[in-house]
Amino acid sequence: MTDFYDALEHRTPEQREAALMAALPKQIAHAQAHASAFTESLAGVQAELVNSRQALAHLPVIRKYELLERQKALRAKDVFGGFSALRFGKAMPRVFSSPGPIYEPEGAGADYWRVARSMFAAGFRPGDLVHNGFSYHFTPAGSMMETGAHALGCTVFPGGTGQTEQQVQAMAELRPNGYIGTPSFLKIILEKAADMSVALPSLRKALVGGEAFMPSLRDWLAEQGVTAYQFYGTADLGTIAYETTARQGLVLDEGVIVEIVRPGTGDPVPEGEVGELVVTTLNPDYPLIRFGTGDLSAVLPGSCPSGRTNTRIKGWMGRADQTTKVRGMFVHPGQIADVAKRFPQVLKARLVVSGEMANDQMALHVEVAAGASEELAGKIGEAVRDVTKLRSEVKLVASGSLPNDGKVIEDARSYQ
Repeated sequence: MTDFYDALEHRTPEQREAALMAALPKQIAHAQAHASAFTESLAGVQAELVNSRQALAHLPVIRKYELLERQKALRAKDVFGGFSALRFGKAMPRVFSSPGPIYEPEGAGADYWRVARSMFAAGFRPGDLVHNGFSYHFTPAGSMMETGAHALGCTVFPGGTGQTEQQVQAMAELRPNGYIGTPSFLKIILEKAADMSVALPSLRKALVGGEAFMPSLRDWLAEQGVTAYQFYGTADLGTIAYETTARQGLVLDEGVIVEIVRPGTGDPVPEGEVGELVVTTLNPDYPLIRFGTGDLSAVLPGSCPSGRTNTRIKGWMGRADQTTKVRGMFVHPGQIADVAKRFPQVLKARLVVSGEMANDQMALHVEVAAGASEELAGKIGEAVRDVTKLRSEVKLVASGSLPNDGKVIEDARSYQ
């Protein structure tokens, strides 16, 4: 079927879920046996019983700052902090560094980062020449794209970043079919080509990522004759989701299990509600279980008009880590979640920090079930002080009145 990269994309949702839940216990057992970080964090967990999303939701979320802290603590004996099942050698041809620094392994398997599927959805085909505008040093982006292109059967020009005039010259002479890289750098290249009066007639498609892809830039690229689609991935997880010709959200990759949880917790939210993306990868080399990306998104209802049947998400909607400092004290989303869990009448909570510098004010807006008494506000206020060591006004509001934007802490202070 030429419309799909493989048959996995048009399985029934029931077939996919059964396959993912069959693979999940094996991945957890593998992580427990071969990645010491999970040997510790999942101690006592019976892997064979974690065969549903409900069971998965009871496992701890590993957030990026925890991964970094563990890597730093174990730097002398294990630079990966016990998260990698690989060791240096033939099985790990490359190792990369992201800001922190966080070190990420690259395994030897074909299309290790699972990028070929998203390239195919963006129109790339075997025999294409691909101009790779991602960096090839320190971070894995360049290698992610190159290994995906090779798996698809494409040839790659490793353009990297910078040297804009040489990028234009290479495109004019090599005549690539498409570009992969950040959308902003593609815009810079096309603008430079126009300044140089150099035509780039072969460049007609692009797969872009690494930053927000605004509709205005998508439309501008289309005016230049380049049809661009976005993919969403991280250096830890590889591809998470990708855009299709339908342009209705991003379709999840077939090699990950994705949950949307309330920021600061590991609790899944109802479909359609904005929350943090938590991903479990089925990659045996770097078996991250419930890895919190720190990114906000939401599940879209229904399936993609392109015929792909996997779940769709809205794409990147901001950052989930909304930790802020109030009166010299850090307040975390997890603390607000702790307060809410103490009261069964509370459906949702949002802390609004307002005022001006040196005059911070907190107000906890709380959605409550019908019939909640005003006495509840006082008790919640006491809980806020107990958890955060700070006083806060408490405002009880009707169910459904708080914005669906994933924010647990809103910083509304004036910094003028």
